[in-house]
Amino acid sequence: MFFQTIDILGTIAFAISGVLVAMNKRMDPFGVLIIAFVTAVGGGTLRDIMVGVEPVSWMRNMTFVYVIIGTTVFAMVFRNLLKHLRRSLFLFDTIGIGLYTVIGIETGLVADLHPIICVALGTMTACFGGVLRDILCNEIPVIFRKEVYATACIIGGFTYFLLRLFLEDRNYLFIIAGIVVIILRLVAVKFKISLPSLYKKDA
Repeated sequence: MFFQTIDILGTIAFAISGVLVAMNKRMDPFGVLIIAFVTAVGGGTLRDIMVGVEPVSWMRNMTFVYVIIGTTVFAMVFRNLLKHLRRSLFLFDTIGIGLYTVIGIETGLVADLHPIICVALGTMTACFGGVLRDILCNEIPVIFRKEVYATACIIGGFTYFLLRLFLEDRNYLFIIAGIVVIILRLVAVKFKISLPSLYKKDA
């Protein structure tokens, strides 16, 4: 139940981030719904395909479809409120990657994968939906910029496995690891921390 709750919260967060990007591009309601849907299930779909889950989770559980549709309608109706929330896209996207990182890790553990593979799976689960969203909206995906994005997911993932040595309660592991990802991303943006560039600026 706790795991499904986290999954639903992550779906809501990413669906809203998709709605905000699509509305910024002035898409029609159908386009907004498609972008929200792709953003919300893109990472999970890749995750399930990689671990051999057939059919993928959102096709077996209509709850996620209803949540995405409901979230999209809510976000469109209250779009003016969301627009007044400063950095709302950034916040929902950050919450989404934090929640989806631990979901991907848990899926990897259920599939009895190596911890490093689990971290990679969690990172892809968290980032791939946003990559699809940005590509479809003709934007350079955040993961390909200098911003701390996938790095936060990786650190949060390794934090999860480090904490497993001291904590047995998986619920606490999920919460703490997810919060680590969110805090790292928030701090990186707040203090403009980014990965070093491989290219020198022109003189």
